[in-house]
Amino acid sequence: MSTLHTVNKSPFEKTSLAACLGHASAGSAVLLLEDGVYAALSQTSAEDQVKGALDSVKVYVLGPDLRARGLPEERVIPGISVVDYGGFVDLAAEHEKVQAWL
Repeated sequence: MSTLHTVNKSPFEKTSLAACLGHASAGSAVLLLEDGVYAALSQTSAEDQVKGALDSVKVYVLGPDLRARGLPEERVIPGISVVDYGGFVDLAAEHEKVQAWL
């Protein structure tokens, strides 16, 4: 069963990202949104954890949430795809299940 995992908490304040990545199976997708977008940034303490996950899961970040926080797409870790709201809807429709990590 393919699952879209959504993470909306900062990896610097909560353990939601670590829990998500620990449970996400190969072929799943992870969407970083709201404060979860901080995990998509290069040169942070979360970078190695996210890069390691890219071998088995596809990682996306919500572009409008990056921009709302003044974060440029150029800082996004290579391999992470930036999506808009329509892309979010497409991801939810493509996967059999959506799991929110709070």
